[in-house]
Amino acid sequence: MKILVPVDGSDNALRAVDYVIKNIAILKEMPQLLLLNVQWNVAAGNVKLFINQDTINDYYREQGMNALQAARAMLDAAALPYHYHISVGTPAEAIAQYADEQAVDQIVMGRQGQGGLQTLLLGSVVRKMLHLTSRPVLLVK
Repeated sequence: MKILVPVDGSDNALRAVDYVIKNIAILKEMPQLLLLNVQWNVAAGNVKLFINQDTINDYYREQGMNALQAARAMLDAAALPYHYHISVGTPAEAIAQYADEQAVDQIVMGRQGQGGLQTLLLGSVVRKMLHLTSRPVLLVK
């Protein structure tokens, strides 16, 4: 069984990781855990005229690792093996695409990510995910 946990660094995402850790014992076999962070594409328009691709990639990697840090620490403390990946794009689409590429059996995610103005401007990643994927999605409050 493969379980994908999208992580954006928010408390809600960490609650999803905590849920997986606390409930992993009910599964018949140890699942393969996949953490995913999606970075918004900042290299649009003329940005590439002023900043080279290596610098942009370093930025994505640094921001992604920062967002994954707490989730990775939780899984390490629980002695659970996992893989992580950083994607670039629109979160809902990137999560659905990665879930399909990895043939995950379930997506476990917080019911909302980093809120505030970002949620108002960008809409709900969860709502978009539910429309984009045919895979089971477990929302953690």
